[in-house]
Amino acid sequence: MDTTQAGHPRGPTHNSEAARAAGAAAKPARDLRLDFFRGLALFFIFFNHVPDNEVSWITNRAWGFSDATEIFVFVSGYAAVLAYGGVARRQSYLLASLRILKRVWQLYAAHLLLFLAYTAQIAWLATRVGNPMFAEEMAILDLVRDPQVTILQAMLLRFRPVNMDVLPLYIALLAALPFFLWALPRHAVVLLGASLALWAIAWFGRINLAAWPAEYEWYFNPLSWQLLFVMGAVCAARGDLVSRLFALRRILMPLSIAYVVFSLLIVLTWNFPALERLLPNIIERALFPVDKVYLDLLRTLHFLACAYLVLCFMPAGSRLLRQGWAQPFIIAGKHSLYVFCVGIFLSFTAHFFLVEIDGSLPAQIGVSLAGVAIMVALGYALELYRSLEKRPARGGSS
Repeated sequence: MDTTQAGHPRGPTHNSEAARAAGAAAKPARDLRLDFFRGLALFFIFFNHVPDNEVSWITNRAWGFSDATEIFVFVSGYAAVLAYGGVARRQSYLLASLRILKRVWQLYAAHLLLFLAYTAQIAWLATRVGNPMFAEEMAILDLVRDPQVTILQAMLLRFRPVNMDVLPLYIALLAALPFFLWALPRHAVVLLGASLALWAIAWFGRINLAAWPAEYEWYFNPLSWQLLFVMGAVCAARGDLVSRLFALRRILMPLSIAYVVFSLLIVLTWNFPALERLLPNIIERALFPVDKVYLDLLRTLHFLACAYLVLCFMPAGSRLLRQGWAQPFIIAGKHSLYVFCVGIFLSFTAHFFLVEIDGSLPAQIGVSLAGVAIMVALGYALELYRSLEKRPARGGSS
């Protein structure tokens, strides 16, 4: 018999529905900027991972010191605190830490699966066309020569083929979150100072984690890149600090614009030899190279300037993000892990096509658009699955 008919109390079911409704009402609206810029970063990473791809000129690395990795790391720190900070406040720090570790395990499993698929793809295609240079170019020769040791080093996150450095960095940074999550609400400034000190120690001491083979090190040094992750975490935990920065926009906005323009002019001289002679040698020697491994200060300042301009010109709830053109970016950003993994796999597929079949500009545009279309389609498929999973089951009667 259906107990929801007239005359029968709903009992616990009614209470649980009311509790869910209250929880939904209390939950803050999702900041679509996070999903949008995470999706944008994923597309930029895909473009940049295809060698000699002219489409990469539309990415932010072509017009400034920083690139998509800074966006991804900062947003990841921000989103992680939004996801787990509330659990720590409402329930317990222990539960939040366990959920973080569960997510770290999921990321680790995804990395190993991607490693298997990615290296198998490279080895198979290289053998298929008789071009061993692919294996050398993508840095998997050690896997071919000594698979037992190389696979073990891959499981330890020390061996990574080309383009597979971002996910291990994210795993390392997220694994460290439980150690400072408790300090964010009350000691954010102290935590930020400690993070800056660690960055400085790694920078001046050239301290990095060892990779494999032994002469290599991590391409994204976690001791350096943690600074952006912590900055994102602090911004998420202490919205009042962000509000104070926004209140200083009459000073900080012109400074940010000036630095972004300065960065653009410098990068243009690097990309166009005809402009290089316009840059005084003393400035070039002072700026170059802009170190990515240790997160150069110039890169950090450029990203912060861009992020501040986004804060000023695209506030939370901006109508721009409600328009149709923004939805593919947002959908991809919501399912970033899956979309990222597919993007890495597709990057070599695109590279192989351009080298072996057609490397013309139309082909470069075509494979870039095709890759983004597949990534977006995956995001929409996962979004559909999520909506179907959340749909309440139809009740039957007995």
